Amino acid sequence: MTKLSDLTLEQMFAERLTDTPCVYLNKKREVWVATEMCVQYLESTIDSIVVRDDSLKPIGIVGGYDLLDSIRKDPSRDFQYKTNIEQIMFKDLLIVDNDTKFKNLIERWKSSRRAFAIIPNKFRGYSPISARKMLEVGIRYKTDMTVSSMPKKKIITFHPDDPLGKIVNSMFENKTRKLLLEYSNQFISDRLILETISNTLKFQPHIENLFDIPVNQIKLKEAMVIKEDLTLDKLCSLMYGMDHPYVYYKDIVVSPWDVCLSLMNENITEISETYQMKRKCPHCGKNVD
Repeated sequence: MTKLSDLTLEQMFAERLTDTPCVYLNKKREVWVATEMCVQYLESTIDSIVVRDDSLKPIGIVGGYDLLDSIRKDPSRDFQYKTNIEQIMFKDLLIVDNDTKFKNLIERWKSSRRAFAIIPNKFRGYSPISARKMLEVGIRYKTDMTVSSMPKKKIITFHPDDPLGKIVNSMFENKTRKLLLEYSNQFISDRLILETISNTLKFQPHIENLFDIPVNQIKLKEAMVIKEDLTLDKLCSLMYGMDHPYVYYKDIVVSPWDVCLSLMNENITEISETYQMKRKCPHCGKNVD
């Protein structure tokens, strides 16, 4: 059996590898613009904004990690309006190609703590590769792995009266983008925090320090609680349709990054029934692409 980790990106995705264009921002745009755009794209297949110079060359990325890290260092309103994203972007932009192996991609992601890369496409631009996109791989291949057999990790929680600064610092200390509200399935994420910051900048001009935002202003989301020990392909199919892909099963929480790590250890067996049903035409029975 072929190890999934030994496959190239082209073998894993075929024509779907470059089916989504990147979203770009010029390096001279202000931080608040990147904050606004990340509210729209975080947790999608795009997941980070690609920063370009004046010649349109990609020179870095900015995502939730970079924006929240900059706010940790300077939570003032002025910083958002007077700082260019070139000053806060992640400069070690990972550009891959069709022959990049999955295991090499994951190792680079582990090292950088950014599950994001770009790949040249036929339109003389670039397409994104993210942890969210890897759910497509989980849908396609059938394995014996179920949610309960996935590696467990410590569930990081927060209290409803915690200040925003404490919550953001906890995300960085525990290397996670999501925290669960204690004794519940509700969670807070980098995307939700950035959405609240964006709204504060627009509608609450009296708040100068963004860490003074009351946490009760942040509308939490609910992790989907599943009662069945789903197989990996069914889990990925479920998560793929979620705006905020985050699943709770007993004492296990699963994000797209957890799926990436699980796929690294799996052998390919056969195309899953879930994938076959999704890809076949209901009239002729042929694959739709």
